[in-house]
Amino acid sequence: MSLHDKTVAEARRNQAAREQGYREKSLKMYPHVCGRCSREFTRQNLHLLTVHHRDHNHDNNPEDGSNWELLCVYCHDEEHSKQLYQSTFVREAPRPVATGKAFAGLADLLKAKQS
Repeated sequence: MSLHDKTVAEARRNQAAREQGYREKSLKMYPHVCGRCSREFTRQNLHLLTVHHRDHNHDNNPEDGSNWELLCVYCHDEEHSKQLYQSTFVREAPRPVATGKAFAGLADLLKAKQS
């Protein structure tokens, strides 16, 4: 086995161990319901419920679970498809900077009204 193969195998083992850790924690923390489509899961189909990282960073796993949501495999795929589409095809134009002064002259108007 080459050094490259060993490195890839070790990375996969580490990823699997990390995923198992946060998956188990999230399944204990949250009800077994998809956060998007509300499908409920039982022991028989629990393997179809995945942990989605809200910020898309799989290394960001706070103990309080604030970066996780449980999604069924279909909603999870949809979520990542949207992200991929937006990062690949959608280029937002720069937003214009507001230059007006919303309350310019307000003091003068209030003074005139009081007189």
